[in-house]
Amino acid sequence: MNIRNRLRTHPEVHTGALNDILFILLLFFLIVSTLANPNVIKVSNPKAKSDTKSKQTVVITVDKDQNLYLGQRKVGMDQLETELKTFLAKETDKPSVVINGDSTSHLGTAIKVMQVIKKLGATPVMAVDNSGAK
Repeated sequence: MNIRNRLRTHPEVHTGALNDILFILLLFFLIVSTLANPNVIKVSNPKAKSDTKSKQTVVITVDKDQNLYLGQRKVGMDQLETELKTFLAKETDKPSVVINGDSTSHLGTAIKVMQVIKKLGATPVMAVDNSGAK
């Protein structure tokens, strides 16, 4: 008569609480990822075959209605030069300014912005989306 074999318990890991914790963590990360950058101006960039990488000092966005944004702040074309001077005065190296233009915006507005950037001694860089290039 072997009594010890009947009293032996089988080790089990109860995962009910673990599933609840994982579900809560998943919800937390989903909510945080949508709030990560709420102040971004949505534009659809033109497509290109090559990738342009540059150390960006400041980003100027031109949306489809020809509105200019310096960072997240809306500025007029007449205020752009004075506002941009304050950003570029802080830089020691040759600064570069990224122009993030909507693909439906007029090219003339982007060219005027480039002229202002070059007048201030910075390098203008046009942001393009190469994810859909063929």
